[in-house]
Amino acid sequence: MSFWDEWFKRYGKRSSIFGDFERFMEEMEKEMAEAFKSMEGRMPREMYRERRLPDGSIRREYGPFVYGYSVKIGPDGKPIIREFGNMKPGLKGEKGASLNLQDRREPLVDLIEDNGTIKVLAELPGVEKDDIKLSATSRGLTINVENVDRRYFKELEFPVEVDESTARSSYRNGVLEILFSKRSRDNRGKEIKVE
Repeated sequence: MSFWDEWFKRYGKRSSIFGDFERFMEEMEKEMAEAFKSMEGRMPREMYRERRLPDGSIRREYGPFVYGYSVKIGPDGKPIIREFGNMKPGLKGEKGASLNLQDRREPLVDLIEDNGTIKVLAELPGVEKDDIKLSATSRGLTINVENVDRRYFKELEFPVEVDESTARSSYRNGVLEILFSKRSRDNRGKEIKVE
Protein backbone atom coordinates (compact mmCIF):
# COMPACT_ATOMS: atom_id res chain seq x y z
CA MET A 1 0.00 0.00 0.00
CA SER A 2 1.43 3.41 -1.01
CA PHE A 3 1.70 6.44 1.24
CA TRP A 4 -1.24 8.15 -0.52
CA ASP A 5 -3.46 5.05 -0.33
CA GLU A 6 -2.85 4.89 3.41
CA TRP A 7 -3.41 8.64 3.79
CA PHE A 8 -6.76 8.50 1.97
CA LYS A 9 -7.74 5.41 3.98
CA ARG A 10 -6.96 7.20 7.22
CA TYR A 11 -8.33 10.69 6.42
CA GLY A 12 -10.68 9.96 3.51
CA LYS A 13 -11.27 12.09 0.41
CA ARG A 14 -13.09 14.91 2.14
CA SER A 15 -12.33 17.75 -0.24
CA SER A 16 -9.63 18.79 -2.60
CA ILE A 17 -6.39 19.85 -0.96
CA PHE A 18 -6.51 22.81 -3.31
CA GLY A 19 -10.15 23.72 -2.58
CA ASP A 20 -9.45 27.31 -1.56
CA PHE A 21 -7.00 27.75 -4.41
CA GLU A 22 -9.51 26.38 -6.94
CA ARG A 23 -12.19 28.77 -5.65
CA PHE A 24 -9.71 31.65 -5.87
CA MET A 25 -8.84 30.75 -9.48
CA GLU A 26 -12.54 30.54 -10.43
CA GLU A 27 -13.19 33.97 -8.91
CA MET A 28 -10.15 35.44 -10.67
CA GLU A 29 -11.27 34.01 -14.04
CA LYS A 30 -14.74 35.46 -13.50
CA GLU A 31 -13.32 38.91 -12.67
CA MET A 32 -11.03 38.80 -15.73
CA ALA A 33 -13.97 37.85 -17.99
CA GLU A 34 -15.98 40.79 -16.60
CA ALA A 35 -13.03 43.16 -17.10
CA PHE A 36 -12.61 42.03 -20.73
CA LYS A 37 -16.33 42.42 -21.34
CA SER A 38 -16.25 45.99 -19.99
CA MET A 39 -13.23 46.84 -22.18
CA GLU A 40 -14.67 45.21 -25.32
CA GLY A 41 -15.35 48.44 -27.24
CA ARG A 42 -12.13 50.20 -26.18
CA MET A 43 -9.66 47.34 -26.65
CA PRO A 44 -7.00 48.02 -29.34
CA ARG A 45 -7.40 45.77 -32.39
CA GLU A 46 -3.87 44.40 -31.88
CA MET A 47 -4.95 42.88 -28.53
CA TYR A 48 -7.40 40.34 -29.88
CA ARG A 49 -7.75 37.86 -32.72
CA GLU A 50 -10.84 36.22 -34.09
CA ARG A 51 -10.54 32.60 -35.11
CA ARG A 52 -13.12 30.50 -36.95
CA LEU A 53 -13.63 27.11 -35.33
CA PRO A 54 -14.36 23.91 -37.33
CA ASP A 55 -18.06 24.13 -36.40
CA GLY A 56 -18.25 27.58 -38.06
CA SER A 57 -18.47 29.63 -34.89
CA ILE A 58 -16.06 32.48 -34.23
CA ARG A 59 -13.94 32.58 -31.11
CA ARG A 60 -12.22 35.74 -29.93
CA GLU A 61 -8.81 35.27 -28.32
CA TYR A 62 -7.30 38.07 -26.26
CA GLY A 63 -3.75 38.92 -25.39
CA PRO A 64 -0.97 38.84 -24.70
CA PHE A 65 -1.51 40.75 -21.47
CA VAL A 66 1.55 41.46 -19.37
CA TYR A 67 1.78 43.17 -16.00
CA GLY A 68 4.40 42.93 -13.33
CA TYR A 69 6.82 44.58 -10.94
CA SER A 70 10.57 44.66 -10.80
CA VAL A 71 12.04 45.20 -7.33
CA LYS A 72 15.66 46.02 -6.72
CA ILE A 73 17.56 47.51 -3.79
CA GLY A 74 19.07 50.89 -4.66
CA PRO A 75 22.48 52.19 -3.62
CA ASP A 76 20.88 53.92 -0.63
CA GLY A 77 19.45 50.60 0.63
CA LYS A 78 15.85 51.48 -0.28
CA PRO A 79 13.83 49.36 -2.67
CA ILE A 80 13.23 50.63 -6.22
CA ILE A 81 9.96 49.32 -7.63
CA ARG A 82 9.17 49.56 -11.34
CA GLU A 83 6.05 48.47 -13.19
CA PHE A 84 6.15 46.86 -16.62
CA GLY A 85 3.69 45.42 -19.10
CA ASN A 86 0.78 46.62 -21.22
CA MET A 87 -2.01 46.24 -18.68
CA LYS A 88 -2.07 48.52 -15.66
CA PRO A 89 -4.67 49.25 -13.02
CA GLY A 90 -6.75 52.32 -13.83
CA LEU A 91 -7.24 55.13 -11.37
CA LYS A 92 -10.22 54.90 -9.04
CA GLY A 93 -12.89 57.33 -10.03
CA GLU A 94 -11.92 57.11 -13.71
CA LYS A 95 -14.80 56.47 -16.06
CA GLY A 96 -14.81 53.07 -17.70
CA ALA A 97 -12.80 49.96 -16.99
CA SER A 98 -10.64 49.45 -13.97
CA LEU A 99 -7.78 48.38 -16.25
CA ASN A 100 -5.72 50.62 -18.51
CA LEU A 101 -4.85 48.50 -21.56
CA GLN A 102 -2.27 49.69 -24.06
CA ASP A 103 -1.43 48.26 -27.46
CA ARG A 104 2.29 48.50 -26.67
CA ARG A 105 4.05 46.61 -23.91
CA GLU A 106 6.28 48.34 -21.44
CA PRO A 107 9.42 46.17 -21.31
CA LEU A 108 11.14 45.09 -18.13
CA VAL A 109 14.00 47.57 -17.75
CA ASP A 110 16.85 47.69 -15.27
CA LEU A 111 19.04 50.75 -14.73
CA ILE A 112 22.48 50.11 -13.25
CA GLU A 113 24.57 53.05 -12.05
CA ASP A 114 28.35 52.69 -11.69
CA ASN A 115 31.00 55.24 -10.78
CA GLY A 116 31.28 56.69 -14.27
CA THR A 117 28.52 54.96 -16.26
CA ILE A 118 24.81 54.28 -16.50
CA LYS A 119 23.82 50.93 -18.00
CA VAL A 120 20.28 50.25 -19.22
CA LEU A 121 19.12 46.66 -19.74
CA ALA A 122 15.76 46.09 -21.44
CA GLU A 123 14.07 42.78 -22.19
CA LEU A 124 12.66 42.93 -25.74
CA PRO A 125 11.99 39.32 -26.79
CA GLY A 126 10.71 38.47 -30.25
CA VAL A 127 12.01 41.49 -32.17
CA GLU A 128 14.91 42.18 -34.54
CA LYS A 129 17.52 44.81 -33.78
CA ASP A 130 16.41 46.82 -36.84
CA ASP A 131 12.96 47.26 -35.22
CA ILE A 132 14.44 49.04 -32.17
CA LYS A 133 14.49 52.85 -32.19
CA LEU A 134 16.36 54.64 -29.39
CA SER A 135 16.36 58.33 -28.53
CA ALA A 136 18.46 59.77 -25.72
CA THR A 137 18.90 63.10 -24.01
CA SER A 138 21.18 63.99 -21.13
CA ARG A 139 18.28 63.26 -18.72
CA GLY A 140 16.46 60.28 -20.26
CA LEU A 141 15.98 57.53 -22.82
CA THR A 142 13.08 56.47 -25.03
CA ILE A 143 12.85 52.90 -26.33
CA ASN A 144 10.35 52.33 -29.14
CA VAL A 145 9.82 49.06 -31.02
CA GLU A 146 7.40 48.74 -33.93
CA ASN A 147 7.17 45.13 -35.09
CA VAL A 148 4.26 43.30 -36.73
CA ASP A 149 4.00 40.86 -33.80
CA ARG A 150 5.39 42.84 -30.86
CA ARG A 151 5.32 46.50 -29.92
CA TYR A 152 7.24 47.98 -26.99
CA PHE A 153 7.52 51.50 -25.59
CA LYS A 154 9.36 52.86 -22.57
CA GLU A 155 10.46 56.30 -21.44
CA LEU A 156 12.84 56.46 -18.53
CA GLU A 157 14.58 59.20 -16.65
CA PHE A 158 18.20 58.93 -15.57
CA PRO A 159 19.14 59.64 -11.93
CA VAL A 160 22.05 61.83 -13.16
CA GLU A 161 22.95 63.59 -16.38
CA VAL A 162 24.70 61.49 -19.03
CA ASP A 163 26.69 62.34 -22.12
CA GLU A 164 24.35 61.00 -24.81
CA SER A 165 27.13 61.18 -27.44
CA THR A 166 28.96 58.35 -25.63
CA ALA A 167 26.06 55.88 -25.94
CA ARG A 168 26.89 52.34 -27.09
CA SER A 169 24.23 49.67 -27.52
CA SER A 170 24.00 45.98 -28.33
CA TYR A 171 21.11 43.53 -28.71
CA ARG A 172 21.54 39.81 -28.06
CA ASN A 173 19.06 37.06 -27.20
CA GLY A 174 16.17 39.47 -26.61
CA VAL A 175 18.15 41.75 -24.27
CA LEU A 176 19.04 45.32 -25.22
CA GLU A 177 22.03 46.83 -23.43
CA ILE A 178 22.85 50.54 -23.63
CA LEU A 179 25.85 52.09 -21.90
CA PHE A 180 26.22 55.84 -21.24
CA SER A 181 29.06 57.79 -19.62
CA LYS A 182 28.01 60.18 -16.87
CA ARG A 183 28.58 63.87 -17.38
CA SER A 184 31.61 65.07 -15.48
CA ARG A 185 30.78 66.85 -12.24
CA ASP A 186 33.97 68.85 -12.58
CA ASN A 187 32.53 70.70 -15.55
CA ARG A 188 32.05 74.15 -14.11
CA GLY A 189 30.88 75.52 -17.41
CA LYS A 190 32.47 77.98 -19.77
CA GLU A 191 34.05 81.15 -18.42
CA ILE A 192 32.32 84.28 -19.64
CA LYS A 193 34.16 87.60 -19.74
CA VAL A 194 32.31 90.62 -18.52
CA GLU A 195 32.52 93.55 -20.95
